[in-house]
Amino acid sequence: MNYGTFAPLIRGLCIDLSGKPQVVHYDAVGKEPEPVGAMRVEIAPDESWENAAPVIRKAYDEWKKVVAANSLDEGMVLIPSCVALCVNGKHEALYWIDEEINLARMRLMAENASPKVIYPSKPEPLIKAEERAAVVKNRVALVTGGAQGVGEEIVRNLAAAGAFVFIADLNAEGAGKLADEINAAEGRTAALGVEVNVCDEASVEKMFNSVAELTGGLDLCVSNAGVLKAGSVLQQPLSDFKFVTDINYTGFFVMCKFAGRLMRAQHLTAPTWKTDIVQINSKSGLEGSNKNGAYAGGKFGGLGLVASFALELVEYNIKVNALCPGNFLDGPLWSHPENGLFVQYLKTGKVPGAKTVADVRSFYESKVPMKRGCTGKDLVRALYYVVEQEYETGQAIPVTGGQVMLH
Repeated sequence: MNYGTFAPLIRGLCIDLSGKPQVVHYDAVGKEPEPVGAMRVEIAPDESWENAAPVIRKAYDEWKKVVAANSLDEGMVLIPSCVALCVNGKHEALYWIDEEINLARMRLMAENASPKVIYPSKPEPLIKAEERAAVVKNRVALVTGGAQGVGEEIVRNLAAAGAFVFIADLNAEGAGKLADEINAAEGRTAALGVEVNVCDEASVEKMFNSVAELTGGLDLCVSNAGVLKAGSVLQQPLSDFKFVTDINYTGFFVMCKFAGRLMRAQHLTAPTWKTDIVQINSKSGLEGSNKNGAYAGGKFGGLGLVASFALELVEYNIKVNALCPGNFLDGPLWSHPENGLFVQYLKTGKVPGAKTVADVRSFYESKVPMKRGCTGKDLVRALYYVVEQEYETGQAIPVTGGQVMLH
């Protein structure tokens, strides 16, 4: 049994007690006996998440009676800093808990299992400016396709706002280098690169098992990985159509499958905590795209998945939404001198009368009422909105400068 997958249940308990994000760092080695002050949980072999959740809650109640010894004032809550998992009386693993991954790792290194006493955060009737500014602070996020392009901009913004970000990408080397750069700039462990192929179930499952072991769970999953190969329906090879569809459409399904399982496990012990899956879709998911049917079709389908998954996963307080940005005209997808869309569209004759790349760019800028392309900053602002907004799910939100308006 992979005991690291029980970390989301423990993280959920700590989130439920504190009302704040927590990191649970799995220690597969563990020490025998467990450190003084640790909370001991005894589970049966091959225990399911559903059956283990009430066992963990009961273990907490028993641990609190022993540790607190009536020393808590009214309104104060005791949170374990270390949980020891035992099976048939045998010590199997430890889970180290704190608000940030560095702090959880420090507890592991020092074997510091001293409990924390806090006043839990409570919902306020008024929206405070500082709360809006800290919408993702200390939350655990994962961004696919995060090593470059728009994904990189999302990763950098999330880290700068105080989140811990898994940079998930097929380009493992690029993800690792970006994480190192961000960590140096932030002066903390703010990001970690992880390799993944979003079309491969085994790869995605392995990645989310690693997430569970390293941080105990996930608050925000941004499904950003995507590809584009333009082509006429009369000429495009089926292999190109399948390539685009596999990543943009099927890959989103696979990501939601395993992200949803992880978030559902947290929900079992943190029933009021809201988590988010956000698909980076496109304005092409809201309207057709001439000689770009594989891309637009996958994005249209993605919005159907968003709405359907939102209806299903709302039971577990998982919100599922899509952001539909306009064209990132200054990004490599469009502006790359050899493979960018400006070059592709010029070669395929998608823009009538265009003779240069500049002509193609002017054509697309003229379509936007705000006369410019979308930027990473525009998209991240919309991302923060859907995370902060607690009363929306299943939505497709345009970020198009007025080019596409919903009615």
